[in-house]
Amino acid sequence: MPVSLNTTMNTNQKITVRTLRDYKARGENILMLTAYDACTAAWAEAAGVPTILVGDSMGNTVLGYSNTIPVTLEESLAHTAAVRRGAPNAFVIGDMPFLSYQVSVEEAVRNAGRYLKECGADAVKLEGGLAMLPVIERLVTVGIPVVGHIGLLPQSVLKDGGYRLHGKADDEAQALVADAKALEKAGVCMMVLEGIPHELAASITAQVATPTIGIGAGPATDGQVQVLADLLGLNAGGFTPKHAKRYAELGETAIAAIRQYVSEVKNGDFPA
Repeated sequence: MPVSLNTTMNTNQKITVRTLRDYKARGENILMLTAYDACTAAWAEAAGVPTILVGDSMGNTVLGYSNTIPVTLEESLAHTAAVRRGAPNAFVIGDMPFLSYQVSVEEAVRNAGRYLKECGADAVKLEGGLAMLPVIERLVTVGIPVVGHIGLLPQSVLKDGGYRLHGKADDEAQALVADAKALEKAGVCMMVLEGIPHELAASITAQVATPTIGIGAGPATDGQVQVLADLLGLNAGGFTPKHAKRYAELGETAIAAIRQYVSEVKNGDFPA
């Protein structure tokens, strides 16, 4: 099991794929957090987070959609560029939205390339295992670092009929192991394991040299990723997944501050 990394990142040191491999080799937990704009990205980098995922979770947390599926490529690119500006040294990953890489390999390459050329991202993330190999292999071949994602796939939530734990049945667990090994062979620089049993995540992590990042997959992965809104309580009174831990209630603090502003303006106390 990886040991805890207690030191904060050196904000003058650029994080690269080589850095991530070194983390796994040394047994250091890889810290990852989502961010969606320059402000939250700057918070994350200043706090010592070396890897930032501009997740398509922006659909739920920022853009007001009911799930991730409506997020467009242009929305994702704009938010990724903002995160890059806010965190110049972090390893920034653009999360490719639904239908931006599934139509054809050629379109996937073109869209993925925009994250690097236009946004300054360090890598892209896409969902799927064996079925996505032609896309992943081509992206890697042309020089685009790819983060894989297996287990619970938010972009497949309609097909799956909702969010559920994946890999409980033996055949599904074996398929996920095969997916992980295939992703490693294809050359992904990291892989996200989401919503799978802890024991399965530990087994996959032990079988691949590629760093694994868990979310709802237990403590034995090489690192963890959490959604910023869940961690900070930005969605005041909102749903918090079982795998998340709320470290603050900034949403409630913000509402209280805005209420005080409203009151002072109405009463003539502000401006003084």
